Amino acid sequence: MEPRPLHKSYQRVLKCDGRSQREEPRTDDPTAVARAREGDLDAYGELVGRYTAAAHRTAALLGAGDDAEDVVQEAFVKAFNGLPSFREDAPFRPWLLQIVANETMNLHRGRSRRAGLQLRLAAYGDSGRTADPAEEAIGDDRRRVLLHAVRQLAHKDQLVITCRYFLELSEAETAQVLGWPAGSVKSRLSRALSRLRERLAVRLGEEVPGA
Repeated sequence: MEPRPLHKSYQRVLKCDGRSQREEPRTDDPTAVARAREGDLDAYGELVGRYTAAAHRTAALLGAGDDAEDVVQEAFVKAFNGLPSFREDAPFRPWLLQIVANETMNLHRGRSRRAGLQLRLAAYGDSGRTADPAEEAIGDDRRRVLLHAVRQLAHKDQLVITCRYFLELSEAETAQVLGWPAGSVKSRLSRALSRLRERLAVRLGEEVPGA
């Protein structure tokens, strides 16, 4: 059974990532990975530059907090050392983000108390729309309500929503990043969205449209 989507206004908040126009990569991932495996540090540097922002965002969303930079640096070092065993036909991005996720989980385990999931939506916004103070105020309010509701979910529910919506990973990529069986992602996502809709309804004091 396909997870029932949230109301479109909340989907926009979840999917909005504030990404700006980027230059076309000089080399595609498979070529850069192949060169890096042969010791070409410039090629690996291109991969680092291409995915540093995604890696930082993943670490922050999964709860690395102020340690996100250290997590990302360690992840890139481990990714480089792991290139000899990297499957040539596999996509690099989810493999890297899996390492970032693992490093973040290691960070959680090493803390005396587990930090809550820190959903930081830095630079979120739609650069293509006309600035409207009233519209922006409504958007900010919805974002606060949404983040509060997500933070109240169980940890695994937070993780799957973060990966599928905030990081916009596919179900297969989410399974890879979180180290879950492929079939678990769809069922967990369905339950997580249902719980999120319920919490949004309670938070808003009314039935969430489309729930």
